[in-house]
Amino acid sequence: MFRFPGEELIYEIKDTTMKNKQRPYRWLRRSLRILITSLVVFIIACLIFDQFVQFRKPDDELRKMFTERGIDGKIGYYTARGRTLRYAVVGADSLPTLLMLHGSPGSMSYYAGRYADSSLQKTFRMITVDRPGYGYSELGNPEPSIGEQAALIRPLLDSLTKAHHPVIIAGGSYGSSVACRLAMDYPELVDGLVLTGPSLGPGLEKMFWFTPMIEHWSIRWFIPRIFRSANTEKMHHKEELEKMLPLWKNIRVPVAYMQGAHDELIDTANAGFAREHLVNAPYLDIHFFQNREHRLAQFEWPAIRDAILRVYGKALQLRNGVH
Repeated sequence: MFRFPGEELIYEIKDTTMKNKQRPYRWLRRSLRILITSLVVFIIACLIFDQFVQFRKPDDELRKMFTERGIDGKIGYYTARGRTLRYAVVGADSLPTLLMLHGSPGSMSYYAGRYADSSLQKTFRMITVDRPGYGYSELGNPEPSIGEQAALIRPLLDSLTKAHHPVIIAGGSYGSSVACRLAMDYPELVDGLVLTGPSLGPGLEKMFWFTPMIEHWSIRWFIPRIFRSANTEKMHHKEELEKMLPLWKNIRVPVAYMQGAHDELIDTANAGFAREHLVNAPYLDIHFFQNREHRLAQFEWPAIRDAILRVYGKALQLRNGVH
């Protein structure tokens, strides 16, 4: 084919220009494919994680543990205010009551090893519960209201188990907020509080940058259920604690406050908040564990157990009229 002089050069220039224009788009398409693939893999990983990591033990596994350790315990379910919750009771019903409330995320299975504690077995009838949205209490369907959680747990202390006094509530992390709300709203049911790693003051805890994002429907659906519950509680915790501000004067029972001095999640300023607001508590013991972070029970259980027994002793004295 005949070409005019220089025509081949023009074609080469045009071809080179077209290739240069396509290069950025080729890079963009490749990046987009990588992003979409990574997102799909992450979603699949979350869905698989949800099936295998739930921080809970099934009923049969807990019953087997009770049998192997010679523990007199039972597991049950109850319905309150339109919701179903799982609970466990260990010990004779003639003993004083210890209600243990887990943090976020978690479940009553967290306390499996505590049922066998000989000091607690001799002293208490122990009650644990999967808080709403955790364990087998409608996993992934959280209750953001601390007041509503207290109302849902209340039957464990009156109509359901006929708890004997003194009644001590031990709450860990978020469970401490619920424990305090129970003492505020139902003072006749609570005789003492043991709070570990507690978040009591509004805003005195770490908020993660991704927490608001996870609440959006476009992301929430593939997040593992246990973390959905924890995230919702985290999102609403500050406003729920603000609702409790006028109620701290209602707490008139002995209180033990325990926290790691290097707590990375809960501000240690919560101790100052406790001193300022627990003005009617007849006994307030605040203790920091040096070189400890947020998780205490796995490292400092003997000290926590001693605090439970100490608060029980104070509560018993008050019920007997000894000050």
